[in-house]
Amino acid sequence: MKIKMYLSLLLFFTTIINSSNFEVDKIEPPNWWSGMKWNEVQLMVYGKNIKDAEVSVEGENVKLIKVHNAESSSYLFLDLAIEEAGTVNINFTKAGNSVNYKYEILERESPTESHKGFSNNDVLYLIFPDRFADGDTTNNYLFNEKEEFSFRDLNGRHGGDIQGMIDNLDYLKELGVSTIWSTPVLENNMYMSYHGYAATDLYKVDPRQGTNELYKKFVEEAHKKGLKIIYDHVTNHVGVNHPWTNDLPFSDWYNGSVENHHTTRHNKIAYLDIHGDNESVEFTTKGWFTSYMPDLNQRNPFLAKYIIQNTIWWIEYAGIDGIREDTYPYNYQPFMAEWAKVLLGEYPNLNIVGEIWTGVPSFLAKYQGNSFFPAAVNSHLPALTDFALRDAFVRYLEGSRGIYDIYETIAQDFLYANPNNLVTFIDNHDIDRGLYAADTNYTKFKITLQILLTTRGIPKLFYGSEIGLAGGGHHGRIREAFPGGFPFSNQNAFEEIGRDSVQNDLFNFTKKLIDLRNSNSALKTGKLIQFPPYDDVYIYFREDDENTFMIIINDNEETKEIDLSFVDHKLKGFNKAEAFLGNHNLTLGEKPSLKMNSKCGEIFLLK
Repeated sequence: MKIKMYLSLLLFFTTIINSSNFEVDKIEPPNWWSGMKWNEVQLMVYGKNIKDAEVSVEGENVKLIKVHNAESSSYLFLDLAIEEAGTVNINFTKAGNSVNYKYEILERESPTESHKGFSNNDVLYLIFPDRFADGDTTNNYLFNEKEEFSFRDLNGRHGGDIQGMIDNLDYLKELGVSTIWSTPVLENNMYMSYHGYAATDLYKVDPRQGTNELYKKFVEEAHKKGLKIIYDHVTNHVGVNHPWTNDLPFSDWYNGSVENHHTTRHNKIAYLDIHGDNESVEFTTKGWFTSYMPDLNQRNPFLAKYIIQNTIWWIEYAGIDGIREDTYPYNYQPFMAEWAKVLLGEYPNLNIVGEIWTGVPSFLAKYQGNSFFPAAVNSHLPALTDFALRDAFVRYLEGSRGIYDIYETIAQDFLYANPNNLVTFIDNHDIDRGLYAADTNYTKFKITLQILLTTRGIPKLFYGSEIGLAGGGHHGRIREAFPGGFPFSNQNAFEEIGRDSVQNDLFNFTKKLIDLRNSNSALKTGKLIQFPPYDDVYIYFREDDENTFMIIINDNEETKEIDLSFVDHKLKGFNKAEAFLGNHNLTLGEKPSLKMNSKCGEIFLLK
């Protein structure tokens, strides 16, 4: 009996000691700003035994609205109303012990060169940082016990980093692009960590990429050179080594668990299928991409606020201009609609492009904000990745379909709320490069580049396409190292003298197209008028109040006299045509005539 009483007392006092021995480790977001529309911020407090702690704040610049316990004793959530900038003393008290935490509310910087968005006035350039340029070799071998791949393995780190991007901004200016989209640079203390899409800290840059401060400098340096930055954001999942995994704030923070989850079936169309079953949608939106990427449950209101605030924080902290949202259809769509609405309310000039990986225009179109098609919610998503046009490009490059396929895809633009806000591309970091699809047929690749940079939409280039990188068949080869970006490079393609004749020819061709687009509004924002290809000849016009351009693609294997009779009415009133890509001579008048070389394109400015 005495032994039982002793054990009971021991357990009682041990519980008191443990509950009073509490800690506050960190708070996210790490700071906030005054003057924001989102002026009621929810702080996520990480610690030890902090459940049921009493909380008070000192400072006239904020008000504590409510304290929320999580299911786990390691977290608290604090709702604060922000009024002015300043330091806030947050006091935590439990069982007679106190912890003070200083939290900063900063004045907004809001420089005029930030948050400008992106549009069809721009040319985007996608960088995969680890494979672009190694600007700081001292951070290459930082310890990561979960990596498992050796340095320079196809699936391993190569050493590219933020400093490497900063070092080569002048190269991008020379090429003529206006906007950089880099894949994620957040901490990925993970298996196969080089790709960056399995974050283990959503507020911290991976130390092998640099620091938060260096990322902010990257944005600032880009802005100084007139370049804009798109931030690659992931709402759908985190890496399995995120601290949440071993101590979830709430049991429904993830969809499933490491031990008990299902893999998504990638039925992205299920959400839009009017005959579909809700279980099909649930299976897609609640499924994990892989066993090492836990799926986030945005139905949890605390996680939903966390994600919105995390996105706002990076936009405000770094001054970025746009968002590319990864794996968009795999998320809980009512939440994504609210997420986009909040961001655009806070930053009206911002643009957001959602990765919608489907080549079917009708399904793709329904994800765009203000869609013509009935939907449960308005997505408020301004821009989409144009996988439909990309697929048509690839079918042309592979030879399975002809130039008519490209025309037919664009002819379905009536489905979109805004076809000019589609991000067009030939390739990216997840799919075989265009030249790989073309079996290194540079002629066909140039034709595709010409269409990409002269048709409607927001064109995007994948790093190295301009010098002929042609990797495919494996993600590690698609994401090959840019020559000249690494100590192991045997040439420096960032400089003209370091490129061979083939690389320089393609670089100069790409630059010429971009320069022509940049200097002529008709090629960026002008009306597109296209004609059905006939006899493997595709003709379309871009026109505005200033200029009219006629673009012609001769996809025949031989030199051809081009039949212009069906576009003759578009040539009336013009007396001269200036060719930009070759020495083609277009004669205007009663009977316009043009002879074009085989397998080539031309751009004419009509005067």
